[in-house]
Amino acid sequence: MPGRSFFGLNPQPLCRKIRAMQTFENISTKVHDGRRISAEEALFLFGSNDLLAIGELAALVNERKNGRNVFFNVNRHINPTNICVNRCAFCAFSRTAGEDGAYTLALNEICRRAEEAQTEGATEVHIVGGLHPDLAFEFYEEALDAIRRIAPALHIKAFTAVEIEYFSRISGLSIEAVFTRLIAAGLGSMPGGGAEILVEDVRQKICPEKISGARWLEIIRLAHLAGLKTNATMLYGHLEEARDRVAHMELLRDLQDETSGFQAFIPLAFQPENSDLKLDIKGTSGLDDLKTLAISRIFLDNFDHIKAYWVMLGEKIAQVSLAFGVNDLDGTVVEEKIGHEAGAATPQSLTKEGIIRLIAKADKLPVERDTLYRPLRSF
Repeated sequence: MPGRSFFGLNPQPLCRKIRAMQTFENISTKVHDGRRISAEEALFLFGSNDLLAIGELAALVNERKNGRNVFFNVNRHINPTNICVNRCAFCAFSRTAGEDGAYTLALNEICRRAEEAQTEGATEVHIVGGLHPDLAFEFYEEALDAIRRIAPALHIKAFTAVEIEYFSRISGLSIEAVFTRLIAAGLGSMPGGGAEILVEDVRQKICPEKISGARWLEIIRLAHLAGLKTNATMLYGHLEEARDRVAHMELLRDLQDETSGFQAFIPLAFQPENSDLKLDIKGTSGLDDLKTLAISRIFLDNFDHIKAYWVMLGEKIAQVSLAFGVNDLDGTVVEEKIGHEAGAATPQSLTKEGIIRLIAKADKLPVERDTLYRPLRSF
């Protein structure tokens, strides 16, 4: 019979298994030799069920870059408004003006929260929000300048590429001019949100009102050229497939080859509970989370840091991820709104001592850092 051997057995499953073993061995050899893996090889890893072997490779890459160090910072999130002209299908944070739960913080309240953060030992304030239809660009300039004056010890990490493009649109300024003015007002770096999935057909399904993936990359390129360091995110676990995750990461890797402006890559696990996608999506599993973090560590060879955002992953998965190539647990956060509006069941904040315990119990060395990854103290 076709496909049957002399002994009556079908050799095809065995052949597939042998080919898979050979492919994994080739990937392992590349990683051990410090060579870059291809997009096709990353996709193969997503299809593999050998999570521990993938994690072992990721841990090797991370150890070479960071040793036993796991970074965190003492920071505070401030979301100035949830009123937004966009209503992305995945987003549970945004509101329209007048809707229940809609809010906009006054300038003095933003400053109060920043000053409180500085008093409590924070070194960073993280600012992102909705695209408010009635706030002028000057409001954001004034907010940065006021924070810089009232809390000069804080590094201001603020605004996604989506917000920057909106500021350009409402002000009539070029992207370059927006960056010049924001930097003059106190902007120190950018968080890297709004990337979601950069592959356009997926992006059109989950956030068609947002800027395109190509535009996101262009604005981030201009940020790097303006001297700003940024992070890069990827929202996964919704309508995308593994090939979309790999394509997303390849675009980031290519840009990093060009600019060297990215600091950390942050995969964000989709929270389906309160989004318009909740009927179609169940969210991620712990296995998927760990595999995604590990593969990103292997594939993004030109990124120094892979961050497990504990707010969306949960403390336990974030802790386990430290054995899967992760070397950053973000920070204390304080009053995170975007992930929790979507349904995250984690605390609103962690104490510095709590983060140190998480890292130490994973047999890693806790290192408090500033926003630019300069070590402040080890524990």
